[in-house]
Amino acid sequence: MIFPMITTPLASQRVPSEEAVCVEKLLLTESLCFSADRFGHNMQLQSSNAFEEAAQDREAFWAKQAKNLDWFRLWDKVLEWEPPYAKWFVGGKLNACYNCLDRHMTTSVRQKTALIWEGERGEERTFTYEELYREVNRFSNVLKGLNIQKGDKVAIYLPMVPEAVVAMLSCARIGAVHTVVFAGFSADSLKDRLIDSEAKLLITADGGYRKGNIIPLKETADVSVEEVSSLQNIIVLKHTGLPVNMHLHRDYWYDQLMKDASLECPPEEMEAEDVLYILYTSGTTGKPKGIIHTTGGYMVGVTMTTRWVFDVQPQDVYWCTADIGWVTGHSYVVYGPLSNGMTQLIYEGAPDWPERNRFWKLIEKYGVTILYTAPTAIRTFMKWGEEWIKGYDLSSLRLLGSVGEPINPEAWMWYYTHIGQEKCPVIDTWWQTETGSIMIAPIPGLTPLKPGSATMPLPGVDMRIVNDTGETSSSGYLTITAPWPSMLRGIHKDPTRYEETYWKQWAGGHYFTGDGAKVDEDGYFWLMGRVDDVINVSGHRLGTMEIESALVDHLSVAEAAVIATSHAVKGQAIVAFVTLKEKSTIHDHLENALKQHVVKKIGAIARPERILFICDLPKTRSGKIMRRLLRDIAEGRVIGDVTTLSDPSTISEIKGKYQEDFP
Repeated sequence: MIFPMITTPLASQRVPSEEAVCVEKLLLTESLCFSADRFGHNMQLQSSNAFEEAAQDREAFWAKQAKNLDWFRLWDKVLEWEPPYAKWFVGGKLNACYNCLDRHMTTSVRQKTALIWEGERGEERTFTYEELYREVNRFSNVLKGLNIQKGDKVAIYLPMVPEAVVAMLSCARIGAVHTVVFAGFSADSLKDRLIDSEAKLLITADGGYRKGNIIPLKETADVSVEEVSSLQNIIVLKHTGLPVNMHLHRDYWYDQLMKDASLECPPEEMEAEDVLYILYTSGTTGKPKGIIHTTGGYMVGVTMTTRWVFDVQPQDVYWCTADIGWVTGHSYVVYGPLSNGMTQLIYEGAPDWPERNRFWKLIEKYGVTILYTAPTAIRTFMKWGEEWIKGYDLSSLRLLGSVGEPINPEAWMWYYTHIGQEKCPVIDTWWQTETGSIMIAPIPGLTPLKPGSATMPLPGVDMRIVNDTGETSSSGYLTITAPWPSMLRGIHKDPTRYEETYWKQWAGGHYFTGDGAKVDEDGYFWLMGRVDDVINVSGHRLGTMEIESALVDHLSVAEAAVIATSHAVKGQAIVAFVTLKEKSTIHDHLENALKQHVVKKIGAIARPERILFICDLPKTRSGKIMRRLLRDIAEGRVIGDVTTLSDPSTISEIKGKYQEDFP
């Protein structure tokens, strides 16, 4: 399979604004200050020796990292690699839950706060590591009482509540395979995942809160399970008090089952290659892919990357804003932070409920030191304006993280300036559901920062940019050229799709990420977005990311999404959907000004054919822009399922405005 080449450099690299150049120079110098003054001798990674160790002997490097976990039995062999299938730490035995909880019971971490939870309505709950350990033991026995055994599949359809963490860890404890389904998914989406995973048990709640409304999760679940022959029971958490139907001998209340559950449940000894979880991600065919992650290699990857990328310190209060239903919630809300004994904040609600200052209130209230969020959230904050931040003490923050998609330099600088108050490094991370853990990111205090670049691959991660024929190139397709511990082990029940999607593009065991990228003269990687988002204008191939970045560079623009539509002459034309900052207004010359701005930043070939000004972009609750829905609107196609959107009403508004402005 041959993919279109991406040859145009990022707008931010081609014509950087004066402000961008100044900030970049500042950060390249200030990174030394981060090392000496901000992080000092307490840095988790003190030197670049880890990179050298990994380059000299990758397997020895990963074996060394694996010894930071607790094993019931050490491995016989570090790696067995028969492309495209890998086995890591063969013969080793461990338990993911044990490494998140049990091993802390003999240290001072036992009495340390593990979870701080705040609900949308302001409710608060906290769990020490010992309290969380007890809850997990009890719920593990509940699962056993419902005849859940090692290897059985358990689906989790819960809002962002502590019980979601308990459920995941309990499955891991007894060797059951969990598949977490985002609580915003529709009945059909849930049904598809239940059927494909052959789930034996579903754990859900009466409902969840979102912007003052109750999402009826149990009602949705009841519709979903009608055609799921494998399902035997449903456990229901009382969370909102919403009345629900309970089916006799099938449905059980969470609190009733927990009443008499024993506090002792020994962890199952799992082979390193035993499956830990299956997580479904979108596929180009419309059928979700069940990504398989196993226990040993995955835990090695998330434990190491959490410790190094976030420079974990004992006093940290860490907040990853991702939902439990996405891989970021798995790796950097549950397994990575808890295996490192961190204190973390979990918040159920929306960032603008009841007002747009909710995040800053939470950071001030709980003294958050590390914030890990999405570029789309950052651009939304930019759109709302700095006045929502004023008056809040964000001085506790010492490190900022970005996840989910490439962050444009303007958003990076805003994050650094207004949230980090010019004292926190911005750690931009690149990884995927399939990679399991972070692959490209700076090391705080060691890696000089460039706004908009995720910098370089982490130690033990081998990545290369190649062209159509698989030859190394400065611009092209991002590939991974050697196996890594937290890599996916396949697609559930579909090995052919696994091989063809990720490994068939080039010979030699190259994993194709699906992303375009370029590397600069310093070896820094610049991600350009998905290659299937490439636009072909008169034979010139342009990445949507670079056009969007050029638009957002304009002072009036908060966010932008770019798509291609059919054009009789050019083949494809560029249509941009733009949201403006709160204090910006639409005027007669603004559309032309934005088009000219793109021409200046990239060139005339990137000039948008049309620009539509809208109130908000269609985004999932994880912050990803749904460009597919924008293409459906532009091409006049039937709009598919929109229940995963944070605000489904945006689609009808955009469609109405599009038809009005572009009849």
